[in-house]
Amino acid sequence: MERNRSVLKSKRKPSGAAVQSAELTDALYRAFFQEWAERGFAAISLERVAAKAGAGKAAIYRRFSSHHAFAAAAVTALGLSLAMPEDHGSLEADVLAFLTRLRAVLRHPMIRRILPDLHAEAARSAAMRDLNTQVAQARRAQAQVILDRAIARNELDPSVDRDLALDLLPAPLYWRMVVLGITPTRGQLAAEAEAIVAAIQGSVRRR
Repeated sequence: MERNRSVLKSKRKPSGAAVQSAELTDALYRAFFQEWAERGFAAISLERVAAKAGAGKAAIYRRFSSHHAFAAAAVTALGLSLAMPEDHGSLEADVLAFLTRLRAVLRHPMIRRILPDLHAEAARSAAMRDLNTQVAQARRAQAQVILDRAIARNELDPSVDRDLALDLLPAPLYWRMVVLGITPTRGQLAAEAEAIVAAIQGSVRRR
C-alpha cells in the first residue's frame, strides 16, 4: 500500500503559479495557431484566442505586447521546429531523411494553412517579414549539418555553393505540398532526394 501511495504521488503534476502559467501559455499558443489557421493572421481575434484557451483576454496582454509579439513567441516555442535527422551514412540518405521529416511537418493541416499566410503577411509587414526571416534562418542553420557531414565524407566539395544548396533542400517539397497541395509518396520523396543531391553536387560557389 505504501508503494502504491508513492507511485501515485510521483505521478501528480507539480503545483504552483509558475507551472500553471506555463501550461496556460502553451494553451494560448495552440489557440493562437488554431485561430491563425482558421481565419488568417489579419483576422485573428485575441478574444477568441483567449476563449479557446479557457482564459481571459488579460492573460494575453500580461504576456505579449501585440499580435506580432504573440506570433513571434508562438512560432519560436511551438510552431515550426524541425529536428534534424541523425547521420544516415550518405548525403542522399540524409536528404531523404530530411525530406521525410519535412513532409510530416507540412502534412499538418494547420501548418499548411499558416505558412502561406505568414509569407503573405511578410510582404505587407516589416515585423512579420522579420519573423519569416527568423524562421527561414533557423531552418537553414539546421540544414547546414547535412552539408557539413557530406563534406566530411568527401561527397561534396568544400567550395559547394551553400546558399544554393540550402535553397534546394526544401524547395521542391515545399512547392509540391504547400503551393500545389500534393503530398508525395515515399517513392517520389526518394526521387526528389536523388535529384536534389545531383543538383547540390553540381553547385560550386561562383565569385
